[in-house]
Amino acid sequence: MSEEFREEGIEEQPPNPGTDVVMAEGGKAARNGGGELPFPEVEESEQRVQFISYLTSPVVALVVGQGEAETVLTAHQALLIQSSFFADACAAFEVDGSPRQIDLQSEDLDAVGCFLEYLYTGDYFPKKVPGQRTLEQDPSIPPVDETGDQLLKHARVYTLAEKFGVEKLRSLASSKIHCVDSTAKGEITYARYIYQYTSKEDTTVRAPVANFWATRSHTLRAEAEEEFRMLCLEFPQFGYDVLTRVLDEKLKRERNDKLHPASGSVRKRSRHSQA
Repeated sequence: MSEEFREEGIEEQPPNPGTDVVMAEGGKAARNGGGELPFPEVEESEQRVQFISYLTSPVVALVVGQGEAETVLTAHQALLIQSSFFADACAAFEVDGSPRQIDLQSEDLDAVGCFLEYLYTGDYFPKKVPGQRTLEQDPSIPPVDETGDQLLKHARVYTLAEKFGVEKLRSLASSKIHCVDSTAKGEITYARYIYQYTSKEDTTVRAPVANFWATRSHTLRAEAEEEFRMLCLEFPQFGYDVLTRVLDEKLKRERNDKLHPASGSVRKRSRHSQA
């Protein structure tokens, strides 16, 4: 956010040969008879935190999943506490050398891995191509997401970042969602996750989903008509959001037609023969 500055004039004071420089409150030298300094005070900039200081902080064990799928990851506490979620969790640790462990049994392993990658590097795979609305290419990633797996990857990072209180990661994941090319079935898989794991008020991801299906449902429904019907029955809010946008667009077109009627176009009422 930009700040506004304004210059204040310095009032001239009558000469005082005995007191060229006087000490103002707090011991600071004030010139011109105790008026404001004619230059801004330079504040000491915050000292840059060296990355090595993060790596020398205590190591925390993160237990992700449960049962046979349980995996233990580790991360440095100084990086983890950038998240409000982990800051609260780490604050509860004893300082007597007891094990530092946080249970994340209900979280997705890949999403947690992306979260940790972001903490250490400022991004996660795949990265966005600078200046383009696309992601970097990799043999492990198909050019078209037919199953919705790539959309789900970023959607899970999005919801995890929201839970952990890392807004920049949340925004990054949202932007990567719009870089994925998918099919109708892939989009339905993604929409189901969004309407299951996000709140009704979260228009950041819900609104684009509803807009997508409102403008393309007439063409994409044929590719996944049964899946689309089941999604509407499973999440009535999804069907309502899509229908609302379809009706709003229809009303907008009707108003536009009234303001700009096509020349020579007359709608006639159908007539019935009396014969």
